[in-house]
Amino acid sequence: MTQQTAIRRVLIVGGGTAGWMTAAMLARVMGPQLHIRLIESDAIGTVGVGEATIPAIQHFNAALGINEAEFLTATQGSIKLGIQFENWGKLGEQYMHAFGPIGKPLGFTSFHHYWLAARARGDNSSFWDYSLNYQAARSGKYQPLAQIPNTPLQGLIHAYHFDAGLYAAFLRRYSERLQVIRSEGTIAAVSKTPAGDIASVTLADGQTFSADLFIDCSGIRALLIGQELNVGYENWQHWLPCDSALAVPTAARQPILPYTRSIAHAGGWQWRIPLQHRTGNGLVYSSQYLDDNAARHTLLTNLDAEVLAEPRKISFVTGRRKQQWQQNCVAIGLSSGFLEPLESTSIHLIQSAIVRLVQSFPASHDMAALRQNYNQQSQQEFEAIRDFIILHYCLNQRDDNGLWQYCRSMALPDSLAQRIALFQQSAAVFRQQDELFTEVAWQQVMLGQNVLPQQYHPLADQLTAAQLNGFLGDIKLIMQRTAAKLPSHQAFLQQVQQAQQAQQ
Repeated sequence: MTQQTAIRRVLIVGGGTAGWMTAAMLARVMGPQLHIRLIESDAIGTVGVGEATIPAIQHFNAALGINEAEFLTATQGSIKLGIQFENWGKLGEQYMHAFGPIGKPLGFTSFHHYWLAARARGDNSSFWDYSLNYQAARSGKYQPLAQIPNTPLQGLIHAYHFDAGLYAAFLRRYSERLQVIRSEGTIAAVSKTPAGDIASVTLADGQTFSADLFIDCSGIRALLIGQELNVGYENWQHWLPCDSALAVPTAARQPILPYTRSIAHAGGWQWRIPLQHRTGNGLVYSSQYLDDNAARHTLLTNLDAEVLAEPRKISFVTGRRKQQWQQNCVAIGLSSGFLEPLESTSIHLIQSAIVRLVQSFPASHDMAALRQNYNQQSQQEFEAIRDFIILHYCLNQRDDNGLWQYCRSMALPDSLAQRIALFQQSAAVFRQQDELFTEVAWQQVMLGQNVLPQQYHPLADQLTAAQLNGFLGDIKLIMQRTAAKLPSHQAFLQQVQQAQQAQQ
């Protein structure tokens, strides 16, 4: 490989969470080999609603060497133990997608089969009685706990709520320390090579920057991947008909809850994300079933604190780019596709795309095979997450709005229809390859939205009634006692603040 053919210059178009996460990881892992420049404009806003995450974000921050206490302080963050879904099955019902395990498997048989066996014998315990994350979340408790003391059982599994704008600013400082160059400005022109690769971008002030590899983090505009390279978009609105969102911050409320709330309303659903300095709120809705004025009224009348700004509207089309790596351009973030934030996957999709790019980083301009594999993996990931989000909609039992009726009766992707049929018949859930959501996640949504399997695994009947009651009773008691001993989430955040202040 010659110096001329090697990939040495990377140009990231767009900042925000996607741009600065990309810059930070590339600089951390490949910094000495690359010249990295990021172009962004202070005049162009970001969507900025990706304030809730899933546990994998810990791995990303750890790979960057970021201290958790410093991160929580810089981003006004809080702990997230799960997502509480309200009114998604029937009005008045609620359940939680709690992170971490529930119960304990026996041999080859998942725990939920034993819970179903006990239920068939008259036991009325909740599935979530056996989740430490749920017990802690609902009690407002948290402290780092890798394992439940004196047991082989896993402890708490957490993610974060944080201010996406502050996270981007935090990573900008991090990246610039690693020699990432930031250029302020808007793109006025893009030039391409005869082979169709992007050669350079020219800013409105006349500056021109060339690169070997371009990263499109320009958001929904998809400036490079969409507008310049004309990569098509696969529209999934026939499965996920919501196309609009209103976002608004409210004053912080005490105590700060260690979980996200997702509250279904007529025509859409509301998020509530508690941060240290404010609460993030929004309403995702379908303009076909709820007009903007009605959506605004629904959102503003269902807030629990002082409104800090005017609601901001975001329009979107759910789906994905047909190729997320085209020519010498990789789309990361909303330029690669949009899945509504029902399961807090927006930032995770940024993270996984970055990791995938690092793993597939081309050594030269001959990148066709890497590009094809990257696109296949991206497609599989998007489709698996899409199915999990559709699951919430199609299992609703509401009749108060056409949106819910449509989603309940719509034709499903074959991949999802097969999973639901399998669970309804046998309670079985099988995780496919490296897909994001675990078997326990699928179990919680289906059980939480009233899908009760017709059967369970026959191995669960090998325990006598006394053995089964003892097994379940012991786990339930361990979860209750462990959660009761935990300090409050509020106390944990105060300790973090005090520790950071002591270091300053």
